[in-house]
Amino acid sequence: MDLRIKLNLLSIMVGKHMRIAVVGAGAIGGITAALLTRAGLDVEVVCKHQETVDRALSSGLRVFGVKGDLTARVKAVKSIADLSGPKDAVFLATKATEAVNAAQELIPFLHPESMLVSLQNGICEDAIAEVIGRERVIGCVVGWGATMHGPAELEMTSEGEFVIGNIDHEADQRLPIIQDMLGKVVPTRISDNIMGELYAKLIINSCINSLGVLTGLRLGRMLAVRKVRRIFIEIMQEAMAVAAALNIKVEPGGGGKLDYYDFLARKGTISVFRRHLMIRIIGFKYRRVKSSSLQSLERGRRTEIDYLNGYICQRARDKGISTPINDAVCAMVKEIEAGSRQISPANINEPIFAAI
Repeated sequence: MDLRIKLNLLSIMVGKHMRIAVVGAGAIGGITAALLTRAGLDVEVVCKHQETVDRALSSGLRVFGVKGDLTARVKAVKSIADLSGPKDAVFLATKATEAVNAAQELIPFLHPESMLVSLQNGICEDAIAEVIGRERVIGCVVGWGATMHGPAELEMTSEGEFVIGNIDHEADQRLPIIQDMLGKVVPTRISDNIMGELYAKLIINSCINSLGVLTGLRLGRMLAVRKVRRIFIEIMQEAMAVAAALNIKVEPGGGGKLDYYDFLARKGTISVFRRHLMIRIIGFKYRRVKSSSLQSLERGRRTEIDYLNGYICQRARDKGISTPINDAVCAMVKEIEAGSRQISPANINEPIFAAI
């Protein structure tokens, strides 16, 4: 980063407060906007629905759950075009399917030193960077859980962290600024391998979210089925092969508890048993969890498949690698979206999965 940008950032930090926008007032975005506002930061949140705008401006966004119960009145607008002016930092918390369009709409509100932090599931950073420039994009993994129970009613369901980093693995003087801000929401860690962190979350989401759509089952019942666990492992193996081709070192997932390399490398009957046992344990621990992609379908929305398994498949094609299981999962989810396939546990019995 050149001296001019460093000096401009310093002036923002010490000469005036940061002008912040949070785009998306769902569970993650709404909680982030509320807690940043409670900490005294200058935040404006973009809400898709007018009822949420009205609540944010009047009674406030209510946040409850593992961090207690609080309410914060937040400056709110209904669309990006209604923002009050240029922003120094933007936290993009839309669905992955809406991220690129949102980034395009944000361009008039970004100055040369503006920072955009992507809070999506999947990997959207590359696509967003094509729209607003790589120098503006900061990668972020959301490692905590939340649920929206209604307009402005937001539950933080689990504690965790944000992980942030430069998407080109470069030293970045902006990261401590973002760390300080997001640290007012949950603990925030800077990584020098953010793409490896993002990819780790991508893999587990590509297993849980997409198989949840195919089967329609909550996690406990789904991972109790041996065939599902076999497909789960195949999705992982293909994803790791693509990561190797991309020279991505995949960081441990599941809060640092799942070393993908060790999990998949060991051979033999005992190792197979251990893999299945670990997946069963995950299923039991989170047995009531319903795939967020399945929830999207139930609300009449598209899934984020293009930024989950679809990301793996696209990068595989770029590298000439075969990913038949991820390809099949993508195709079947899109058929469900189009209404030509039913959500059913019977989907795991399709011929493509016969040899697994």
